[in-house]
Amino acid sequence: MTATDLTRSARAANHARPPGRRTGARAVSAHTAKYTLLILSVLVVLMPVYVLVVTSFKSGSEIGVTGQWNLPKHWTTASWDKAWRALGPSFGRTFQMAIPVALISSLIGSANGFVLSRWRFPGADLVFTLILFGMFVPYQAVMIPLRQIVQNIGITPGIPTLIFVHCVYGIPICTLILRNYYATTVPEEVIEAARVDGAGMLRTFWSIILRLSAPGFVVTIIWQFTSAWNDYLFAIFLSNTRNGPITIALNALAGAQSPDYAASMAGALITSLPTLVVYILLGRWFIGGLMAGSVKN
Repeated sequence: MTATDLTRSARAANHARPPGRRTGARAVSAHTAKYTLLILSVLVVLMPVYVLVVTSFKSGSEIGVTGQWNLPKHWTTASWDKAWRALGPSFGRTFQMAIPVALISSLIGSANGFVLSRWRFPGADLVFTLILFGMFVPYQAVMIPLRQIVQNIGITPGIPTLIFVHCVYGIPICTLILRNYYATTVPEEVIEAARVDGAGMLRTFWSIILRLSAPGFVVTIIWQFTSAWNDYLFAIFLSNTRNGPITIALNALAGAQSPDYAASMAGALITSLPTLVVYILLGRWFIGGLMAGSVKN
């Protein structure tokens, strides 16, 4: 057998090899690379969290740049006690702000979205454009006139003022999300059936649409709750440490002339805990609610 014959035999053997084996090896390599990247991404995200947690349980003498990755030699909760004493009063006030903001702005956005998507009227597109325009107005550009408007209206400074402001600024994004949700998810036949039965716009919205709005409401509630809870700019302009939310108290705790880094780390973890719980409880419906309003059936 010549060299040419051997080459031809090798090529024939390669072509005769089952394609499934080659495809399976490629699939395994792709899965390995994907999960390796995912694990590395998770590690990168969790590294700051690790430093936060271990530092919050250290005493002052153990805190330093060189030993930031080391576990505490003596675990202590003194920093957590100090952080809670500083943040505790504002913690409850922030719940009093974030929960009404999420519910009120979601309800107003739901009504706007229903009218603009299913109950058309002359100039509806212009009204929708003007509402969305509020999403592109920078907070910094309106902070001084906004404070003057709030003072002229006579709203009580502190949490009531922040509820009013966050609800107003949350209407555009809630309207956008829920308008897309109603336009792509709620069947037109449902609206027509309500009209045939004699239901008007308000009755249709209250008796039918709200019951179908849970996925969209999950998205807007998570969005608004997180935005209100984490806000600092509105809080620093429209409230103070005595009547403001937790972000101002956290800044006061971390911004002292001689900062207590362990207490600051514990305070940051306490501050982020409610939003983390919200995402854990409602996160499984968050992506589904977003996708429900993005693809037309």
